[in-house]
Amino acid sequence: MSVEIFDKVKSVLTEIEAAQPQTAEEVEQFRIRYLGSKNMIKPLFGEIRHIPNEQKKEFGQLVNSLKQAAELKFQELKSAAESAADQVEGTLIDLTAPAEPIALGARHPVSITLNRIIDIFTKIGFNIAEDREIEDDWHNFTAMNTPEDHPARDMQDTFYLKDSTQMLLRTHTSSVQARWMTKHKPPIRIIAPGRVYRNETISARSHCQFHQVEGLYVDENVSFADMKQTLLYFAQEMYGAETKIRLRPSFFPFTEPSAEMDVSCFICNAEGCSVCKYTGWVEILGCGMVDPEVLKNCGIDPDKYTGFAIGMGIERQAMMLYQINDIRLLFENDVRFLNQFKSAW
Repeated sequence: MSVEIFDKVKSVLTEIEAAQPQTAEEVEQFRIRYLGSKNMIKPLFGEIRHIPNEQKKEFGQLVNSLKQAAELKFQELKSAAESAADQVEGTLIDLTAPAEPIALGARHPVSITLNRIIDIFTKIGFNIAEDREIEDDWHNFTAMNTPEDHPARDMQDTFYLKDSTQMLLRTHTSSVQARWMTKHKPPIRIIAPGRVYRNETISARSHCQFHQVEGLYVDENVSFADMKQTLLYFAQEMYGAETKIRLRPSFFPFTEPSAEMDVSCFICNAEGCSVCKYTGWVEILGCGMVDPEVLKNCGIDPDKYTGFAIGMGIERQAMMLYQINDIRLLFENDVRFLNQFKSAW
């Protein structure tokens, strides 16, 4: 009896070593036959009770080697099958086929316009200055020569922080100019881009948040003519070489004299259209010579230095450039609207 059991174990071992399954399914059948929960090796362990005592150790070692051989063979077969599958899969890849299309985003029209303005001014030596959006009353109003009774200080125009009359959301990026002038000595030549906030009713033409770029140039002997030439350069770079400008007297607390600047309508070539309201001119920014009181407030000697400041709304520029008739579209993140600017400058 013991001789037959030994022969049976050896026969199974030979069968395992000779097995050559080719497919993943055949490898799985091998596993079930020799290593599964009801495999054919398991009953052989039970035969040890029929083996003479002097042969039990030899028989146990033989059956254990049988199980180890089955496990080793299965691992080899499994690795070979996986490698073959990878090779087959690799041969099915068409490397000349076009890739899956990747949806490309579009830059926001405000970002496009802002970058364009920044590029124009940096070409002529202006540096970019950025600062906080939560500002104090002094930098936002007082330093800019805004009187205590000025309407802009009223809650109707300004977002003050809760339980505070001194901290607010900045109403213009002029506060950046104030901070820059208190920390740097002339010559100063900066542009200050950023988001600003005003307590206004949201409509097609106005919003409670928007973007500005303000420019400041302070040095010895800076004149109104310097400002005019700078603005002419900007207008022609922004709207075309044939663009003309005109300056109309205006008033701002922080500049004196002050002006509003119009450009000849680039939509209708100044012949008259709905964009320019049939006047041939479009207002784009405010400007003026920095008031001596502002220089004094910021620690700059107004007897030695002069300067000019300009300020423009980015949304207004974007709406004119792309003929957008509702400012709310710029804040709604409608993908259908934004996709129109994929090929924009």
